[in-house]
Order: sequence, then C-alpha cells, then structure tokens
Amino acid sequence: MTGDIFVAHSDEDILSCFAAFSALRPHLQEQAFLSQVRRQQAQSYQIVALKHDGKVQSAAGFRFAEFLAWGKVLYIDDLTTLPGATSQGFAGALMDWMVTHARANGCQGVHLDTGYTRHAAHRLYLHKGLQLNCHHLALDLGQG
Repeated sequence: MTGDIFVAHSDEDILSCFAAFSALRPHLQEQAFLSQVRRQQAQSYQIVALKHDGKVQSAAGFRFAEFLAWGKVLYIDDLTTLPGATSQGFAGALMDWMVTHARANGCQGVHLDTGYTRHAAHRLYLHKGLQLNCHHLALDLGQG
C-alpha cells in the first residue's frame, strides 16, 4: 500500500473525502456533507483519509470518547474505501494509523460498530485484532 495519510481540516480536504464516504453512506447529500461534518467536529469528530494517485481512496471518521464501561477510547464512526480500491490495504493502513493515534492519546481501546453483513470489513477488523464482544441495539425514532 502506498499513499498519503492526512487529517482533513480544511473545507477542501473534507470535501475530497465525500466520494469515499458516500460509498458507505449512500444517503449522504454532497451539498450538505461539509456542514454535517462541521457539526460533528463540534462533538470531537475527525476525518483521516488516504490519498493515492491524487484521489482519496479510503477515509475514516472517528472521535475520542470516554465511557464508564471502557474508559477513554477512539471510536470509529465510519471506515470506507472506494468500491474500485478495496483489497489494496488502504483501510488497513487507516486502521493502523487510528490504533497508533489512540495509543498516543492515552486511549484504553479502539471501538466500532459494524453491520452484520459487512463480511469483508469483519475480516479486516479481526485481522487487526478487534474482537466481536457486544451487540449494538438502536431504536429509530424517525425524526430525520
């Protein structure tokens, strides 16, 4: 895997990640993406991305959070790769970056939720040492 990993701070950096995020989250609207990310950044959300051949191939959204159950963790909200760029090590490189970043910031762990049918993602997560240790439950309130 070759590519440049960067944290997206500028509007241009954030917008360069839209194609990757929309591959995972097809409901996202490009015109609302920047304002959505900026709102989430007020809640400690950050984007790290990998650019290869002049284009963002893979991106992750994460935040630091503290829980009674787990202590301080780096929580991965999103990890995505463009459909034509999978199996090239891009997401794995971002996972490695986030684990290193979590350690450097005094985290007790790295956590994420993943859909049951995302088997390729599960292989990556298990290969990187994550464990399946809980179920995430949700109640959709249908409010937007």
